[in-house]
Amino acid sequence: MIDSEFVLVDSSGWLEYLTADEKADAFGAYLQGTAQVVVPTVVLYEVVKILLLRGSKSDVDLFLSEALRRHVVDLTDTIALAAASLSIDHRLPMADAIIYATARHYNAQIVTSDAHFGGLPGVTIH
Repeated sequence: MIDSEFVLVDSSGWLEYLTADEKADAFGAYLQGTAQVVVPTVVLYEVVKILLLRGSKSDVDLFLSEALRRHVVDLTDTIALAAASLSIDHRLPMADAIIYATARHYNAQIVTSDAHFGGLPGVTIH
């Protein structure tokens, strides 16, 4: 399914999976597979914020129980500097640039439904 031993499911993928939305199975294949899942702290922020706005505290608890068992990655100076360049080069919003820089740092495949990542190497869009 992927060429990397690492996979980074972005915020859109986690939300699809957690809420059993129409693409839940596609993202579940990665989250329940054998690859190591990389979770940037910005993904923690985005998913928790959206779930709280939806009033879904039980989904927040479910997400955190799943995500915090994975390889959580803090925003380091190295990743932040790479994200700044990637944001300019690929016209990515800040959070997406941090996610992309984190994936590149870990040689992880990004799995997303976010069109901002379209056409970038190492990205699978569902």
